[in-house]
Amino acid sequence: MKEEKLYFEKETEDFSGNIRAGKIIKEVRFSDNPRDIKYVSENIPCQKACPANTNIPGYIRCISENRFGRSFELNRMYNIFPGVLGRICSRPCEEKCRHGEGDLGKPVNICWLKRAGADLKSPWHRNKENLYASTGKTVAVIGAGPAGLSAAHELATHGHKVTIYEAMENPGGMLMYGIPEFRLPRTIVEQEIDNIVRLGIDIKQGVEIGIDIKLKELLKQYNAVIATTGCPSAFNMNIPGEELDGVFSGFDFVKNINSGSSPNIGNKVVVIGGGYTAIDCARLAIRLGAQTVSVNLRKTEEFMRIDEHEMAQAKNEKIRIYSLVQPVRIEGKSGSVKEIVFERTRLETDKSGKGRISVPIENSGFAVDADTVIIAIGQHPDAGFAGSGIKLDGQRINTKQGTYKTNIKGLYAAGDCVTGATNVISAIARGREVAQEIDELFVKGKRKKKVVRFEPSDTTDRKRSYDFIPQVKMPTLSLRDRMQNESNEVELGYDKEAAHKEAKRCYLCYYKYEIDTSSCIYCSACIDVAPRDCIKMINEVELNKDGTLGDYIETSDWQKIAAIAIDNKRCIRCGKCYEVCPMDCIHITKVELIEQNLEA
Repeated sequence: MKEEKLYFEKETEDFSGNIRAGKIIKEVRFSDNPRDIKYVSENIPCQKACPANTNIPGYIRCISENRFGRSFELNRMYNIFPGVLGRICSRPCEEKCRHGEGDLGKPVNICWLKRAGADLKSPWHRNKENLYASTGKTVAVIGAGPAGLSAAHELATHGHKVTIYEAMENPGGMLMYGIPEFRLPRTIVEQEIDNIVRLGIDIKQGVEIGIDIKLKELLKQYNAVIATTGCPSAFNMNIPGEELDGVFSGFDFVKNINSGSSPNIGNKVVVIGGGYTAIDCARLAIRLGAQTVSVNLRKTEEFMRIDEHEMAQAKNEKIRIYSLVQPVRIEGKSGSVKEIVFERTRLETDKSGKGRISVPIENSGFAVDADTVIIAIGQHPDAGFAGSGIKLDGQRINTKQGTYKTNIKGLYAAGDCVTGATNVISAIARGREVAQEIDELFVKGKRKKKVVRFEPSDTTDRKRSYDFIPQVKMPTLSLRDRMQNESNEVELGYDKEAAHKEAKRCYLCYYKYEIDTSSCIYCSACIDVAPRDCIKMINEVELNKDGTLGDYIETSDWQKIAAIAIDNKRCIRCGKCYEVCPMDCIHITKVELIEQNLEA
């Protein structure tokens, strides 16, 4: 274990959102001990759930202090699209938020607070980059989607010269072409891409690798090549009638509209699928003038791969959701869609006994009139750019275990082209990781490592009353205004007051409460005042095989008590134990998982 100590200067934020130093006040330490790393993963569930390991309590705390610029920068350290992700992130962090546990209420709106940092920072805010000297190394990135842009940014900050090759007219990938503008304004995407390429990254647009330039040429020209081509190809249902006019894949439907080519969809639109793209297509169809739009599911709503906010907005816009149906064929007239035939399904337990599958019901077919059918059942990678020499795992690019290397020397792959379709935050995380792997190869060593930062604190500054603040709703555009223009953004964002109020709901789980057993007199005052079962009488602590600490072993026998301990996995950081302790033996430490630059 390596542990370092240093004194740090208290940070304050000036009117422009920049950080300036104050007086030296505290001693902090850093640790890479596996016990400390594991503590963070178990006790800060939101950060653990985030694929990019974003310091969520840190940026929410900044919002509660009206330090929006600092909140934005804390986000951007881990993901380079705070404004984008604050609108369209799939919110894995919110699923794990401690505030959302059964007895505590609803989770913090972490995603919308991310957006608040981006929206409410000062117009004079200055982006900060930790830059390394130029290395002379060159890297080509194939694809300017989230993974490619993330990799390019990380490589550029490490001093490497990066060129991105993008087949489409504009960079951004799914951000630019696969998400409707009413959810993600193009100006936000363009601004955050500009913040990346300003580091000297060159983007060659309208260049398709494998056609305009062969992969072999790139491999000769650059020290490394990264494929981040995503999942551009739509899955088919393989049913009769998919070739008819009026049948679209979900991605092509959204892409055409985002490219300025809105199709004539008629009055009756039927969407097949249960993910974000399916709902996006349905909401776009309403905006294009369809009279009836339905989303049709083989299973039920609970299995849909969207969050509750998107579902609520879809239903608010009068989109109908039909469950337990699956398409059989699409009927046409004069080459165009006339109707779609479904059969009903039922749910059964799968062979594992854990999951649920849909099973068709015999003789249950029925027809639905349709002018347009949109098939949004997912997308898959296309590795055609690499030719026949690349090793695949099904349709995905195969990488060597534990690395991002492909079987072709000098070619790396990351993002959805390796994993299959995931989400934007996962693609960003994988882009950073492949860039760090290549940087390590170039400079023959790691230049960053993950460590735990410990900072003493006198208090969390949270009040018990904050625990009872209800979720702050997102203000939205009226239904009438939404339909006037398909690009009008529906969710309007928090103002400063709303952001501050929602931020106060966060338990700030990066604060660790500990009892100094050498000073504790076992009065149990802390146990009596705790609003939750989080302070325990224990006689020992389990030790895991890897040397990390396990669960507390509790006892109610005062003769066997070895200590009174605070279970930080149950703690809601209300501070009541700290206030009531007569011996001042409860200590609070801010514990953060961060990336630390290593000295040469």
